[in-house]
Amino acid sequence: MDTIIVTGIGGVVGQGIVRNVRATGLPLRIVGINVTAVSAGNHLCDAVYLVPYAVEPNYIDTVKEIAQNEGAKLIIPSTDHESYYLALYAENFQIPVAASPHHVTGMCLDKYKTYIAFQEHGIPFAPSCLPKDYHHQWGEIIAKPREGRGSRGIMISPEAPEKLEDSYLIQPLLKGVEITSTAYVTQSGELLGTITMKRSLESGNTTQAEVTFEYNEQVEQLITSMIRVFPFRGSFNVQSIVTSEGVVPFEINCRISGTNSIRSQFGFKDVEYTLRERLYHETPSRPEVMEGCAIRVMHDVIYPNMKLGDIRNNQDNHYIYS
Repeated sequence: MDTIIVTGIGGVVGQGIVRNVRATGLPLRIVGINVTAVSAGNHLCDAVYLVPYAVEPNYIDTVKEIAQNEGAKLIIPSTDHESYYLALYAENFQIPVAASPHHVTGMCLDKYKTYIAFQEHGIPFAPSCLPKDYHHQWGEIIAKPREGRGSRGIMISPEAPEKLEDSYLIQPLLKGVEITSTAYVTQSGELLGTITMKRSLESGNTTQAEVTFEYNEQVEQLITSMIRVFPFRGSFNVQSIVTSEGVVPFEINCRISGTNSIRSQFGFKDVEYTLRERLYHETPSRPEVMEGCAIRVMHDVIYPNMKLGDIRNNQDNHYIYS
């Protein structure tokens, strides 16, 4: 039985990855790591470790020690910063890190850098500028953190946007259908396939999703132009607005994204592709995407007669109330 590490198990992305790993039926032992000792993902993992935030100096050494002690053979990051730092220091590990090269993850971590890089190569991206460069050239606008995610810190048409710090980005408020597209690129640079969904969000998380084929041609042209210039590898996600001018991306998540547990049920199994390619050195099968929709619900994990500080992993006595 091989051991893998999944990061960020307290979040929707990490929990989806773990559930998808379990669903493969492959003989894998899952070690979950997170910045809090107790999270909703503990009960899904065979072992759980507390780690610093990825931006902290001892993050890499901590993860390296866990990987060595557990005999892990693969690390799957579930957050943007972890994808960047684990890719940046990938040579410190003797095992694969399922992430694009660090200069790609670093570019996608910062929306303004993404805009500049895409503009240089003629790739569509939502018009963007720093607050100091905003001179009311657009009507309705949106201000968002350059490195933010999950809709945190977003402001619609704020007063005096030019006075915001340069950690913010200003974009025109694009109107149209919002779509989320995921692509998987093999280690040899081949586009294995894509899936696109319309979705509804609450607090940055998908609550409803519906597979659509309507924009496939535009999405594949966009992603093909991206991977022709930048060496994306594995799974990544493109968030876009369908405007009168076509599909316009406004954010790239250079990692496995939060709808991984949904899209796997419609034929796009990017977590399994990651395992097949990076752990077993197999060529993944092309996805056969089918139509459908999904609605997310909440359930509770109950630990009778236990305190929060006693929870460790899925060996603790618990049951799921749904």
